[in-house]
Amino acid sequence: MSPISQNLQAVQARIAAVTQSALRDPQTVRLLAVSKTFGPEAVIEAAEAGQRAFGENYLQEAVDKMAAIKAIRPDLSLEWHFIGPIQSNKTRPIAEHFDWVHSVDREKIAQRLSEQRPPHLPPLNICLQVNISGEDTKSGVAPEEVAALAKAVAGLPRLQLRGLMAIPEPAENEARQREPFSKLRLLQEQLNKEGLALDTLSMGMSADMDAAIAEGATIVRVGTAIFGQRTYAR
Repeated sequence: MSPISQNLQAVQARIAAVTQSALRDPQTVRLLAVSKTFGPEAVIEAAEAGQRAFGENYLQEAVDKMAAIKAIRPDLSLEWHFIGPIQSNKTRPIAEHFDWVHSVDREKIAQRLSEQRPPHLPPLNICLQVNISGEDTKSGVAPEEVAALAKAVAGLPRLQLRGLMAIPEPAENEARQREPFSKLRLLQEQLNKEGLALDTLSMGMSADMDAAIAEGATIVRVGTAIFGQRTYAR
């Protein structure tokens, strides 16, 4: 068994253990393998071990990787999630190549994705990125502005608003880690009371996944624990 296969099994076992201790069905948490900076071979190896959903932060790298994988393994049907910051001039390739976008934080970006989503593709699944910890350096809509943005995005054609995403600031223990995840869950519950049908909480990474699952995460974004340490060439 390859190292990536072994790591995937370990992460899936960890998800199963945490969901069970939180009295949740393990099937309610999806694993998004964050493959940024890793090549097509690593993605194919993970796919051969049963992983289907992959997250990417860097647009050009992702599009090149998708093309390379298609050339090597045209039989593989993968689901691609864009999880990085979005500039206005990058929306068209995102709308054309991805199945999910987790990082929408402005109505202008959502409008462009809606207009540029090809009609032959299913609606693009959207999560709104919330700056849940109020960090100056972090992308995301402020919690008090989420409702207005959510209602605007929910009305756009070719998009399907699915839920909320957050990357809280790091915390030293699980109790502290759970606080922002709890806030995001309560925000989603409030939006659903206001008539939105949101089913997704994209929260938790390798370091804080257990806390996120305990607070209701439905997608956890895990890279290092699957693919190993990253080396950034940029």
